[in-house]
Amino acid sequence: MKKNFQKIPLLITSALLIFLGAVFIFLHGKTYDNENKAEEGAQAWQTEVARRNDIRMLDRTLQRLLPKRALLDTHFAQSADIVPFLDTIEKLAPQAGAHAEVTSVDAAPDKASLIVGLKASGTFPAIYKFLELLENSPYELDFLSMDIRKSTQESGDTWEAVFKLQLLTFIQ
Repeated sequence: MKKNFQKIPLLITSALLIFLGAVFIFLHGKTYDNENKAEEGAQAWQTEVARRNDIRMLDRTLQRLLPKRALLDTHFAQSADIVPFLDTIEKLAPQAGAHAEVTSVDAAPDKASLIVGLKASGTFPAIYKFLELLENSPYELDFLSMDIRKSTQESGDTWEAVFKLQLLTFIQ
């Protein structure tokens, strides 16, 4: 009986050791899984933080570029903004001491530009200055034709000019 008595504690101890080993392996696996999930969560969190920082930086950059964009937009005439463009051209004439009026407005065959007919009158220096102002306007203009001649009126030294301009920076 003594031999059985020594075998029973050994069996109980062995069973307890196996049970505790299984519990240890189970808990170690759960800890490993939780660690992997925590790493994935931290990585997702870092990705989201980086994405938000990129969005904030992009927003700040756009806010900083907004005045430059507005300035750039003034160089392009959109189909809805033809009237301000024409008004701008007509306002250049009084600055030069001439009188100008728009005679025609047509879309080019390629629909990527606008063709404007313009008639101006005044002294030759005023017509010449008006031409320089048109060339240096914020819009990209191409002079398709230009006819400058002395007026046949008896009122003195009056010149007339007929311009055909193509607005290249036109967005339809």
